[in-house]
Amino acid sequence: MDVKSRNYLLMNRQALQRDIKTAYIMDRMISDEVLTLQEEERVKQQSTQEERAAMLINIILTKDNNSYRSFYNALLHEGYRDLAALLQDGIPAVSSGNRKSSMDGMTSHVKTVLCEGGVPQRPVVFVTRPKLVEAIKKKLYCLGSDPGWVTVYGMAGCGKTVLTAEALRDHQLLEDCFPGGVHWISVGKQDKAGLLIKLQNLCSRLEHDSTLSQRPPLNIEEAKDRLRLLMLRKYPRSLLILDDIWDSWVLKAFDNQCQVLITSRDRSVTDAVAGNKYEVHVESGLAHEKGLEILSLFVNMKISELPEQANLLVRECKGSPLVISLIGALLRDFPSRWEYYLRQLQNKQFKRIRKSSSYDYEALDEAMSISVEQLNDNYKDYYKDLSVLPKDVKVPTKVLCILWDMETEEVEDILQEFVNKSLLFCDRNGKSFHYYLHDLQLDFLTEKNCNQLQELHKNIVNQYKKYYKLNTPVPSQEDCMYWYNFLAYHMAGANMQKELRDLMFSLDWIKAKTELVGPAHLIHEYVEYSSILDQKDSTVRENFQEFLSLNGHLLGREPFPDIIQLGLCQPETSEVYQQAKLHAQRETGTFYLEWINKKSLKNLYRLVVRPHRDAVYHACFSKDRQRIASCGADKTLQVFKAESGERLLEISAHDDEILCCSFSADGELVATCSADKKVKIWNSRTGQCRSVYEHVEQVNCCQFNNRSGQYLLATCSNDTFIKLWVLNENRCRNTMIGHQNSVNHCRFSPNDEYVASCSTDGTVKVWDTRSGNEQKSIEVKDFFKNADEQPDDVEVLVKCCSWSRNGDVILVAAKNKLLLWNIKSLSKVAYCRGHMSWVHCVTFSLDGSLFLTSSDDQTIRIWETKKVCKSSDAVLKSELDVVFHNDEVMILAIYNQKHLQLINGNTDSVIMQTSAQESPISCCCLSEDLKFAAFGQENGTIKVLQLVDGRVLKSQEAYRISVQHCQFTPDCQTLISSAHDSVMQVWNWQSNECVFLRGHKEAIKDFRLLENSKLLSWSFDGTVKVWNITTGNTEKDFACHGGAVLSCAVSPDGSKFSSTSADKTAKIWDIQTGALLHFCSPVTGDEGEPTHGGWVTDLSFSPDSNMLVSAGGYLKWWNVTTGESLQTFYTNGTNLKSIHVSPDFEVYVTVDNLGILYVLQHL
Repeated sequence: MDVKSRNYLLMNRQALQRDIKTAYIMDRMISDEVLTLQEEERVKQQSTQEERAAMLINIILTKDNNSYRSFYNALLHEGYRDLAALLQDGIPAVSSGNRKSSMDGMTSHVKTVLCEGGVPQRPVVFVTRPKLVEAIKKKLYCLGSDPGWVTVYGMAGCGKTVLTAEALRDHQLLEDCFPGGVHWISVGKQDKAGLLIKLQNLCSRLEHDSTLSQRPPLNIEEAKDRLRLLMLRKYPRSLLILDDIWDSWVLKAFDNQCQVLITSRDRSVTDAVAGNKYEVHVESGLAHEKGLEILSLFVNMKISELPEQANLLVRECKGSPLVISLIGALLRDFPSRWEYYLRQLQNKQFKRIRKSSSYDYEALDEAMSISVEQLNDNYKDYYKDLSVLPKDVKVPTKVLCILWDMETEEVEDILQEFVNKSLLFCDRNGKSFHYYLHDLQLDFLTEKNCNQLQELHKNIVNQYKKYYKLNTPVPSQEDCMYWYNFLAYHMAGANMQKELRDLMFSLDWIKAKTELVGPAHLIHEYVEYSSILDQKDSTVRENFQEFLSLNGHLLGREPFPDIIQLGLCQPETSEVYQQAKLHAQRETGTFYLEWINKKSLKNLYRLVVRPHRDAVYHACFSKDRQRIASCGADKTLQVFKAESGERLLEISAHDDEILCCSFSADGELVATCSADKKVKIWNSRTGQCRSVYEHVEQVNCCQFNNRSGQYLLATCSNDTFIKLWVLNENRCRNTMIGHQNSVNHCRFSPNDEYVASCSTDGTVKVWDTRSGNEQKSIEVKDFFKNADEQPDDVEVLVKCCSWSRNGDVILVAAKNKLLLWNIKSLSKVAYCRGHMSWVHCVTFSLDGSLFLTSSDDQTIRIWETKKVCKSSDAVLKSELDVVFHNDEVMILAIYNQKHLQLINGNTDSVIMQTSAQESPISCCCLSEDLKFAAFGQENGTIKVLQLVDGRVLKSQEAYRISVQHCQFTPDCQTLISSAHDSVMQVWNWQSNECVFLRGHKEAIKDFRLLENSKLLSWSFDGTVKVWNITTGNTEKDFACHGGAVLSCAVSPDGSKFSSTSADKTAKIWDIQTGALLHFCSPVTGDEGEPTHGGWVTDLSFSPDSNMLVSAGGYLKWWNVTTGESLQTFYTNGTNLKSIHVSPDFEVYVTVDNLGILYVLQHL
């Protein structure tokens, strides 16, 4: 043995001796021919587990490199992944002359690759079919290093899976073609939620031990993107195997320019995806000789020695490997029953079974029924219990331990009996054994026990409740994911209405499940089980479904948000709010906030509708804004009223998902395009189809021009082209070529002179409509490199774009964010988020005042443009002032830029509104006695008014530029103000005297009044200064930061102040001495997202200086002593400019960039 390998064994000896059970490991090493039966006996003679392990290691140390490899593989196979990892770096290299370490040519390298990739093991009795295995290998070699698809197709039960796994047991193939490894995923018949679970599991498996490890993807689009990155970066030149594909739409989630092998019953399943395609057909039955060979191996006889009945038996089995294995397993136990089993098969006793699947497998039914009849009565009951297992799911042993209330070893013994009889399959990859049934076997069981299924589901739920009582499974337990994914399925199957409602309407369950897998699967369950959940009333289910849909984008964050706090933001009539309130009252030690004026939540969206039964891919207005057309994954086109959501038209329009729809300028036509590669034109009122066009690949977008009269339609596709069709002439006028990858979206400019397109290559391009030439290109992915994104995740699929009315701005959607770009300067104007899931489409209404978005979260939202898409200057004008007066919260806010409003924060009612001003208002303040208000304007004027009647008392033209801040002194006589320059003014507005404070080198960011006529100011020059406002002199000067100082807060006792900066640091200073007391470096969460959601713009201490609240992308409360976060409040918008806090630190007021006001009270 190599010295290095030997050292690794000696180094990790103690850990190995302490943990391993030798029996199964020795079985594997004996089958690899590196351990003898005599050596096994020596190990078994030792009295304790640890002594047996020590003896085995001593024996291995005397052997060669092959025994080290065999021991390593045995550890992997038997679930000791952590121990195998200790030995991994000691694995000796495979020399070319020493590749074959076992009889069948499988090297230890192959075993390791297949084990880590989750490839199924050989069945109990295995017969090779060399021609088919070679055909599969040949097609895999054909892929070369190019992306593409190999389809192994044939009828159910014909051995596709076994043959595919066998083809991969080839050292040369893996070394030459797939050095990055192989990754096997059993797919089966899935809906969207089921596929998402499969993708999440695959991603977490591929991220195992990876620096990329992060929260699970929240939707199929995100999972596809994550998988693409993993295959590109971590596993280049690897093979993805998708076993048992039923539907072509499933493949789109894996259409990532990688190499894929699929098994399927349907050879046309790859028609929906792009790339090179190869096929291998597996004939439906085994050759007669092969059938006899399987029987001979089961009964341990030569083929020539088999009785006459063997030929007839194989014929009756119709060549199905599964059926022959079932009969063979029976004959192994009862070798004299050849005649009996032949008669049983010929009798066709089970003809009466009505098949629930699309297969017609009489022979299988017969073989299954005979095999089950041969079981003893106890075992029959155990096998019947498997009838309710979900299809295509590998079930961990622990789940069956809970179901049968037994120890692991007892359960494994029972299940091994089923495996030996070919009634069950076992997968030994991973930490423990996982068991599963073939689809055909599960069909047989559900049919046979159809009258008892409800009871069987009930039994599994009761056993779960008995085991876990009131607790929930924790992620470290192997059965955890099974229960989170399928407990609701079992409750629904048992029709346990109360239990299902208790589970699905529990915030504890929602928190635990969304932390593990995100909200999408839960939303799917609310829809799937609505008939059971809604038996009394649908309101509660709708409350929870809405809660998850609207907060889903937050529930995917790391660290995970406090779900009780999110629940407290729901309307007070909502069941979610009522539960959250009870939780908050029970948990006395936790810091929770009540949103007092949450009625302003209504301001965000005009309408949220759910017209489709699946993800909505597109929605658009008609020109008169009276109608909306939408389409999606359910293959329908819907037209409904924009005001009420009332449905006007529903058409089953295509054979595959509809990806886009568009009204013509006169509203008479609607175009749709689909993954079926077709574009169709419909009469929008009657639903009649007028014409059909085609692309080579799936068509992602179709868009009419904006002028009435001439109908022009732009379409774009995965074939990287944009085409321009003239409908009146029924022809293609232009094909625009330039994108490097699939084109996702295209849109005419308002004057029809240009077409904008965006692509998976991360660019937006602008083309000339007449000539088809490229005019401009924007690299959208560059924005994500600078944003608060994980730096590794900069590959951005730009989904869609929309022009503003004047053609100056393009609105772009990428992932779940919306970005606005100025087309002339190519600069970003603003961005916002609101959907929980990826946004598929954005569309401005004709006048530009509204825009529509549709998303994977099944919602369509209508937004008010001015609230989201203000210019970036305007976004920062979320200025307000707050006075806390006799338990009342009085707020002075700027309304629609020209008015001031005085709002009672407790009741959310407007007390006073001023008349419109001639110049927009830029800042405002209240006097503490609530008699006066002052405001600064963009033209540089400052005015003081009387609150009783709104009359202006004094006006001063103080600046030439916009006033940024103003504040009354406590005596209300003097007004301090600053503009975007380096000078502040102290204006006694009653005597009209003015003092100027000069000293800062750059513009002043803000200021704060201290006691005794002192003022603290901070500036873009990186300094903080203390002034005497009576004399106008500087008393202290702090050079705090290298970058602009963004915010300062003074501690209540006036001894300390904190400063935060654009250099992303925070510092705490002593006001008297100027000493730096604390330095806080940039802090980021697990996913690279800054802990404040962006720059910190405001801070405030509690009166006892123990707590601190900070504003930035959202609000956060901190424990000053420990530095830990106590609570986070997520606002609907971002860019919070200030936080106003009551003297007792119980009430907090802020406003976000969408203009929503938040008055929060500590519970």
